[in-house]
Amino acid sequence: MTNLPDPSPSNSTLQSTHPDPESEAVYRVSMTQFPERYPTTSKALADPALVTLCAIAVLIVGLVLDNNWVILAGVIVTLLLSLSVIWSPLQQWFQKSLSQEQRSQLIAVCGVSLAIVGIAALTGFTKAFDSVGSLAEWIGALGQILIAILAVYIAWRQYVISKDLTIQQNTITQQQTIDAYFQGICDLALDDEGLLEDWPQERAFCEGRTSAILNSIDAGGKAKVLRFLSQSKLLTPLKRDRHLGRPILDGYGGYQEDRVYGVRVIALNVMLAWADLAGTDLRWTELSEANMVQANLSHCDLAGANLSRTILYKANLSNSDLKGVRLFYGSVETASPRSRTEPPDYRTGIHTGAVVEGANFTEVQRLGEEQRHYCCSWCGEQSRRTIPGGCDGITNKLGR
Repeated sequence: MTNLPDPSPSNSTLQSTHPDPESEAVYRVSMTQFPERYPTTSKALADPALVTLCAIAVLIVGLVLDNNWVILAGVIVTLLLSLSVIWSPLQQWFQKSLSQEQRSQLIAVCGVSLAIVGIAALTGFTKAFDSVGSLAEWIGALGQILIAILAVYIAWRQYVISKDLTIQQNTITQQQTIDAYFQGICDLALDDEGLLEDWPQERAFCEGRTSAILNSIDAGGKAKVLRFLSQSKLLTPLKRDRHLGRPILDGYGGYQEDRVYGVRVIALNVMLAWADLAGTDLRWTELSEANMVQANLSHCDLAGANLSRTILYKANLSNSDLKGVRLFYGSVETASPRSRTEPPDYRTGIHTGAVVEGANFTEVQRLGEEQRHYCCSWCGEQSRRTIPGGCDGITNKLGR
């Protein structure tokens, strides 16, 4: 019978520092085909779990026999073997769960605690506990206090999170309400072809919806509604056909304005009286003839807004941006505030101005020279002191 060659490598091959590539390949194939001839070193080692069980058994025997030396040997072996098994997974979990900064903070807290204990031991402070109770009782009380503080902090954080979620939910609900209002106004004011076909009843419905929504939303929501209505020309007095009441096109893709006889789709009237619009964006909005008595317009951006014939009696305009704002028509020398009985004259400016008596102009920004002159003339003695730049040399036409 032909003897098969032994696939195991020779001693010279194993001892060679640079084995032949072909021999190395044969060796790897032999390792795969005949694994029983090449036992690994890991199998030769004893199972750590088995050794740990033996150490635990020794520990139990020592406890039963009440032999301190046996107990000590079992404790040492069990502790060392157990630590060697759990140390690596525990270290990996510690590194994954806590960042480098958090680990440093945890170690620092432990170090401070131990340092305080060491200082107390060195200074004899711990002896003071003997007169009022044991140190364990003090530590237990301190632990209860810390647990109470932690419980209060958790409750406070839950309150803050719940409050934030409520605010977010209210914001989403408000935006949905505003979107529904926008769609409803468009459906009422426009016909199937998209033309403005607003009859008296439709205008009444639009004003009713607007009044209702302005009373139920916050300052930011009010500003959104006002910007939408203004840019849609629904607040602008439009020139209309005297028989049909329909708005007249201007030949340039828009509707003609008529400040004297025009009809607005929505007249704000007293919807904004005492309204809170602080810190909102009202640039280029049409707010003419609106009753905004004692309205809060502080920190608002009113650049380019039309406030002619607007009632701003005792309104708060502090820190607002009034660049290019229209307070009147015509010349500043002849312009005057609106009148309850006299019609406005948009050529000279008589009775076309805003009512600014008692308004607060503290630190308003970018107030034009003509606007400053008009405000100084018609805001009253008390409000004149709040106008930036002063009112020296400007007559108080209001007389009070």
